[in-house]
Amino acid sequence: MNKSQNTELREVTQTAGGSAGRIWPLLTLPAIVLGLVAIVVSSIFAGTAAPSELGDPGAFIRWALPIAKTLHHSAMSITIAALVFAAAILPRSTKPKRPAAGEHDTDGGKPHPAFIRAMNLAAATGMVWTVSAAAVLVFSFWDLVGKPMSFDSTYTAAMLDFVMEISIGRAWAWMIVIAAITSSLAFGVRSPAWVGTAAAFSLVSVLPLSLIGHAAGGDDHWGAVNAMGLHLVGVSFWFGGIGVLAALAPLLQNKAPGRYKKTVPVLAGTVLRRFSAVATISIILVAGSGIVSATIRITSWDQLNSPYGWLVIAKTVLTLGLGALGLAHRNYVIPRLEQGTFSVLRAAWQVVGFEAILMAVVMSLGTVLARTSPPTPDTPPEMPSPARLLSGYDLPPELVGSSWLTVWRLDWLWVAVIFFFAVLYIMATIKVRRRGDKWPIMRMVSWLVGLTALFYITSGAPAVYGKVLFSIHMVDHMALTMVAPLFMVIGSPVTLALKALPSRTDGTRGPREWILALIHSKYSAVITHPLFAAANFAGSIIIFYNTDIFGFALRQHVGHEMMNVHFLITGYLFALSMIGADPVPRRAAYPLRLVILLATMSFHAFYGVSLMGSTSLIQADWFGNLGRPWGDSALEDQRMGAAAMWGIGEVPTLMLALGVMVSWSRDDAKESKRQDRQADRDNDAELAAYNAMFAELKQHDQEIERRGR
Repeated sequence: MNKSQNTELREVTQTAGGSAGRIWPLLTLPAIVLGLVAIVVSSIFAGTAAPSELGDPGAFIRWALPIAKTLHHSAMSITIAALVFAAAILPRSTKPKRPAAGEHDTDGGKPHPAFIRAMNLAAATGMVWTVSAAAVLVFSFWDLVGKPMSFDSTYTAAMLDFVMEISIGRAWAWMIVIAAITSSLAFGVRSPAWVGTAAAFSLVSVLPLSLIGHAAGGDDHWGAVNAMGLHLVGVSFWFGGIGVLAALAPLLQNKAPGRYKKTVPVLAGTVLRRFSAVATISIILVAGSGIVSATIRITSWDQLNSPYGWLVIAKTVLTLGLGALGLAHRNYVIPRLEQGTFSVLRAAWQVVGFEAILMAVVMSLGTVLARTSPPTPDTPPEMPSPARLLSGYDLPPELVGSSWLTVWRLDWLWVAVIFFFAVLYIMATIKVRRRGDKWPIMRMVSWLVGLTALFYITSGAPAVYGKVLFSIHMVDHMALTMVAPLFMVIGSPVTLALKALPSRTDGTRGPREWILALIHSKYSAVITHPLFAAANFAGSIIIFYNTDIFGFALRQHVGHEMMNVHFLITGYLFALSMIGADPVPRRAAYPLRLVILLATMSFHAFYGVSLMGSTSLIQADWFGNLGRPWGDSALEDQRMGAAAMWGIGEVPTLMLALGVMVSWSRDDAKESKRQDRQADRDNDAELAAYNAMFAELKQHDQEIERRGR
């Protein structure tokens, strides 16, 4: 940040004195006090204050660890939310300019004081996040050791082993790295693209937290991890957003402080309305993921009458109460702010004060809940099967015809994504059609069919048996790459979003502005280029199955989800470059598209045949050691998978080729009609000029021939 920005921030802070400057301590002090009280009371209730069975690390560690975690979670949430506010909710300048032709940035004027404060808040809480993560790492080490803190000659080696070999140590070490990078970005970046990148990167922090604690064990490991990840995203947006609102309250007044009186627009109602949309999604994520997590760890009604059960009940009641309170406040406060009958500080107290207090209690309960043993043990059975040792799950029943419809394992991450995109598409369609614009229903049907296919691919039998049978994994892979994306591309979601989303003129980048910025970016120009999309589509198969990336996707949950995301996007971009109607920087000519499709079909055939003739087993230490008593041998099953890749891949490719030819025919028909209309308007002037040119050439040739004689 330059010197002028620091000067402006200092002036804003100084001139925001009086009641505006004093509102922040009034809001935060009760939240902090009640949060600490909740930690103490909940710790006593849940047994956190008692020594662990592994050993007694001392009273300091027993009490410092949950407090450090609460501080860490709070700082992380506020950092993430502050970056999201700066990227998509607050204007970056005091006098936003309208974008010129071909531009998509609405920046101009001086940096907005609310934007400056949000970025400074992100930087400050980012440092607290980094330091508290380091504290949690150290406290967790001594809690696991079961001894009071001491730093003798063996501490360094033991701590190194903890970070390198133990999942909890690795997770908190990664958290320190992520927090440090995020806080550095918050200090150094100010451009819209980089602020958005920092906000997106900060969300990576949910991965380490999702993979440790109770989410790492139990009979449904992946379900617990995904539910925890969704829960953390919702809490970060919700709790962090409340903290950011409180910090920005003095700068959202009808009359801004100091020399910004005439330049700062009235933001309070706009900011609250935008945050309300984010908070609504967060409430759904928090409540839904909490229910999923509870059902995994509490498997009978009588288990509710346990310390863990009572903590879950208390947290659920407070969460629902928070949602109802937030909805009531925003329905009451926002209209009055926009009408000018409500002061911003009064609104801040009503919207932020009570929610901050309750949210502090809820987060404290969550911290204690993470250290409380659930009624259903997370420990694996004493004699786990080979499949459970490798994958975390026992073998599914033998694959028969009915298994394709009866065997399920819900992937809650994809369930949430699919539900979110389905609801948004339906709402956008309704909005566009009510406005009087046309939007084909069949596009919506195609989109929903694609999402249904994606749900089955990620949560149905292909996902379950794909972990133990290479052939089903290949079916799952090809369906994820070529079936679901085909129907989703026909739905033209980007075009619908651009029709339905409102444009912003206040210097902020909303969803529509971010979509346009991405479409017109250099990154989009590269990944949507037809040749790159085809090379990525074909080359990913070779790289994935002939390197240990495949093994990483089989063994690690993060790798599995990254595989799903990569192949879905790869297939989507390939189908988009062939038949998509959504805007892209460049499209190939129709003949080139057919050549690309022919090359893709040939590649699938070549790789499938070579894999069918192979005598070496891909990932033999996985597929050869699952202890599967039914089905073909692993090598024979691999050959079946190669045949499936060849066969399944050709059908969607032929459908794409048919779609290209239909689009080609329609475009030719449209061009012919356009030319006919042009001819009617100018009496076929183009054809007349064309004939005149040939007549002139003929006359010229005749003149040359006459002179030659």
